[in-house]
Amino acid sequence: MSNQRKQIIVNEILFWKKNKMLPDHYCDFLMTLYTEGNNEQEEELGDPGQSIKAKEKRKNIGFFIALPLVAIVLLAIVYTVDIVWLAAIPASLMTIACFIGAFYFAKKNKLLAPILQLCAALLLLGLTVKLCLTYFAGNHLVLYSALIINCVIWFLSGLKLKLTYFTISGALGILAIIIYGSMNV
Repeated sequence: MSNQRKQIIVNEILFWKKNKMLPDHYCDFLMTLYTEGNNEQEEELGDPGQSIKAKEKRKNIGFFIALPLVAIVLLAIVYTVDIVWLAAIPASLMTIACFIGAFYFAKKNKLLAPILQLCAALLLLGLTVKLCLTYFAGNHLVLYSALIINCVIWFLSGLKLKLTYFTISGALGILAIIIYGSMNV
């Protein structure tokens, strides 16, 4: 076996041992097997930070942080920019990207999918409110209707995809809008 391949395997074993992915005695056995009994020498040369799994984790951290931050910035822009279409187009594209990313990562990454779903839902809510307030200023019936439609979408997607947080937020949102709307009529 080539030295480069052996070094990759040693780095992976050290990463497993460091992160308790395998019991220590299994890692020691594998280390002895792949280093042909020279583990002390190879452990000094090996670096668990150079393993493939560690590199993938470091690469994904930037994506985990960047996408929700971009969504929050776009949501802030939606409410601060006076020209509606200047804010609506990038926010709409980001909403679509979050929906597509959520479906793509639903099975691969259990942490990123809910974050993307929440970002997409909040961006869609922000766009809906901004468009209603801009084009139907003073008409509260349109705003309430749009908010109820958003909450129904959340509720139905929560039921269909078995997402408790969407089911609860949709039901509570509908309830809050109905109570608030009936008090202000």
